[in-house]
Amino acid sequence: MSATSFARSKEAADFLLARTALRPAVGLVLGSGLGAFADELQNASATGFADIPNFPRSTAEGHAGRFVVGNVGDVPVAVMAGRVHFYEGYPMEQVVFPIRVMRQMGVRAVVLTNAAGGIREKLEQGCLVVLNDHINLQGVNPMSGPNEARFGVRFFDMTTAYDPAYRALAIREGTRLGIPMHEGVYVAVAGPSYETPAEIRAFRTLGADVVGMSTVPEVIVARHMGMRVLAISCVTNLAAGIGDRPLDHKEVLETGARIRLQFIALLKSLLPQVAASVRDAVPPAPAL
Repeated sequence: MSATSFARSKEAADFLLARTALRPAVGLVLGSGLGAFADELQNASATGFADIPNFPRSTAEGHAGRFVVGNVGDVPVAVMAGRVHFYEGYPMEQVVFPIRVMRQMGVRAVVLTNAAGGIREKLEQGCLVVLNDHINLQGVNPMSGPNEARFGVRFFDMTTAYDPAYRALAIREGTRLGIPMHEGVYVAVAGPSYETPAEIRAFRTLGADVVGMSTVPEVIVARHMGMRVLAISCVTNLAAGIGDRPLDHKEVLETGARIRLQFIALLKSLLPQVAASVRDAVPPAPAL
């Protein structure tokens, strides 16, 4: 990550902060079919990805491509309604650029969501899986190349990449709301083709519970910058060879729409508590 990337992400962050008086300490990335939560924000300032300096544009269906800063109750949050993916042809530096921008804005904790295929047989469509670890099979690490020391150190620990306190919080709040909640390991693949049944059998042997094409690069870069991470997968389809019909992106979007109200309720409960955890940190960390 070069010095140029530091300057480019700072330019984008300054642009977004100039459009609002809010100063969020928590960021949220909304995955395929899950973007409706952005419409729930109050005092919101929304900007299309294409209008933000240096920002990549989302091309995937189900990703609105808007960056929204607004309030959940009285808590300011920075929300990406949609993301960009490695399979869209972007280099990893661009895939993770929005997380860099959030950190430059002063965000210290990020909640990442995604649509995923269920590998573990007991997972059903519409359930939520709080990630406790990952397997990166995308063939590249976003930290390859020169290290930008202003973001973080060259070699950094990933043992507790998925914050244990946040995981417990999400399970507790989801259960309280009556949402089927699980914990599991996410395996990230490059896509955009869905996996084969043989690949899914291999992933299960490796210990994966859900599979998707995003999230892991964002987690790695967030941890490089010292950000706390909570990641939640919505199981929108059963992985190849487990269900009895071909995989279809339309099914992903339909499942996301079906759980919309439960998902919104969970995020409204979680985000203020995540914000409190970083607001009470000593000393508070400013933007870079």
